[in-house]
Amino acid sequence: MHMRMLGAIALAMAMQAAAIAQEAPMSALRPDQVAFLALYKELVETNTTLSVGSCTLAAERMAAHLKAAGFSDKDVTFFSVPEHPKEGGLVAILQGNSSTAKPMLLLGHLDVVEAKREDWTRDPFTLIEENGYFYARGSADMKAMDATWVDALMRFKQSGYRPKRTIKLALTCGEETTNAFNGAQWLAQNRPELISAAFALNEGGGGRTDGHGKLLVESIQVGEKAVQNYRLETVNAGGHSSIPIRDNAIYQLADALIKVRDYEFPLKLSSTTRAFFAKAGAARADELGHAMVALSQNPHDAAAEAIVSTDRSYHSMLRTTCVATLL
Repeated sequence: MHMRMLGAIALAMAMQAAAIAQEAPMSALRPDQVAFLALYKELVETNTTLSVGSCTLAAERMAAHLKAAGFSDKDVTFFSVPEHPKEGGLVAILQGNSSTAKPMLLLGHLDVVEAKREDWTRDPFTLIEENGYFYARGSADMKAMDATWVDALMRFKQSGYRPKRTIKLALTCGEETTNAFNGAQWLAQNRPELISAAFALNEGGGGRTDGHGKLLVESIQVGEKAVQNYRLETVNAGGHSSIPIRDNAIYQLADALIKVRDYEFPLKLSSTTRAFFAKAGAARADELGHAMVALSQNPHDAAAEAIVSTDRSYHSMLRTTCVATLL
């Protein structure tokens, strides 16, 4: 969910990991793994696009699993607004055993980006496993994590485990579409007591392997850029297509978009991004790694910046960015 930190840069902390031994062929799934896969499949195959899907239905289905595991009605709160009945969500609470430790919040979004069947090799709303990978809309972002959190709370409840901190799980809608009903924002403004916590865990990290079982980088995200949307519009008197004139609103708009494309925002390192490039760069033994370290030491090193900026993710971590998204 877009929990923005103004002025912050999207960043990650990376660490070098030792090689992971190649695993033997996967054995038959345990009963608990079969149960998780069924939950994950159900969530992924519940269409939650803004156009025809329903986050409300997905929330109800996840709540049914939680209640079957022992959560009571008072432990699970549904929320929505009349004007957006299909964009609802839920908050589930597992009470901790400490009266002083503040709760932790697990914050996840249920909605997914639109997916046209003709654009996909496979049905985007059927979870398909091929060669150890899952394919479907939302299989990663972020229904895998949502399902993991629901599964974990179910296991805790079924085993009788009570954590020190109360654990709150908020599954919301509205992350993937600008100007849609933002469930996380609604909770913060209207039911803050449901999600009040000492800290929250959310999506944003990731990792990379060499494709052969060796973990190269494992990262966490500790901040995110703020988002700001602008609308560019131009009008003029027009004319007749048989007598064209240069004073054409469409050409004016095109000229403006070219300027947006060509503008490069200046580099700006925060203390955290500087630390990231220093440490992540030191973990590499290639030209890019050396450039990352050099740039962390001297942000005015144009040669190092040029090398680091060849990586699109690192380029965007170094500066504000602006992109045309709808014409």
